[in-house]
Amino acid sequence: MTDTASNDLPQLMTTKARLDHPVTAPEPVSGTPSATSEMQDLLALMARLRADCPWDIKQTNHSLIPFAIEEAYELAEAIQADDGVDNEDIKGELGDVLLQVVFHCQLYAEQGRFDMGDVIATLQEKLIRRHPHVFESDNLADDTAVKQRWDEIKAIENQAREARGKPKRKLDGVKAGSALMQAQALQKTAGKLGFDWPGVEGAVEKLEEEIAELKAALPKDNQPLSEDQQLALEKELGDCIFGLVNVARKVNLDAEAATLTCVHKFKSRFGYIEAKLAEQGKSPEDSSLEEMDALWEESKQHEV
Repeated sequence: MTDTASNDLPQLMTTKARLDHPVTAPEPVSGTPSATSEMQDLLALMARLRADCPWDIKQTNHSLIPFAIEEAYELAEAIQADDGVDNEDIKGELGDVLLQVVFHCQLYAEQGRFDMGDVIATLQEKLIRRHPHVFESDNLADDTAVKQRWDEIKAIENQAREARGKPKRKLDGVKAGSALMQAQALQKTAGKLGFDWPGVEGAVEKLEEEIAELKAALPKDNQPLSEDQQLALEKELGDCIFGLVNVARKVNLDAEAATLTCVHKFKSRFGYIEAKLAEQGKSPEDSSLEEMDALWEESKQHEV
């Protein structure tokens, strides 16, 4: 690491100036608002939804996590399907992702922790800090040199996090992604550190053990579960999924790809059921399970 990079550390460890200001949530907009392109109007609209919409009022930062993930995937799909002409889908999906940022900022502002201005300032600070070759006299010849300098700056940031009592652990390098992707990446990293079964047999035995525990936690006779029982069942189900991912990893299969294959297969087979029922003037809603099961089996004969 260069001396210049090392000298940046004290600056990174200082408290951001904006975080010193009192944090207050935006004032809700009154009446029926008009759509504008102003960020402050969006923040005021979000505050109004938090004040008056029963669903928005109930949300927490944790309850919103699945929606943030879903919106990111939908944005990726819209970009991949972009025809270069119709902008509405991509604008809509970008807006949905922005909504998640605005929603989270509103909740944290209500808690008196930080607001959208702090998030914007933190992002700008990071971008400026990580691009000295753009904003300072740190001339870099090519993208390889940029990458090296980026890694140096990241190392400085990790030192700053350690100084705040957040040391970087061995598994912290696993990037965020879907639960299956993270599970497989965590297992792979832990395996490289020696925390792994020598063969697939150990992973299969562990999976069978987890399935037995799941069965024991399942409700009897369709009895409703208490909140504690639901939490316990969620943990057991998670252990089973994690164990299944481990089996996939041990036989060099990608759990995410395997699951997506199953998702597409299910959609295709159910589409076959709908099409066949439509030929009879029926729909899934007014058909029996036996009818749909028969068509499900029939759909397998038409798969490529």
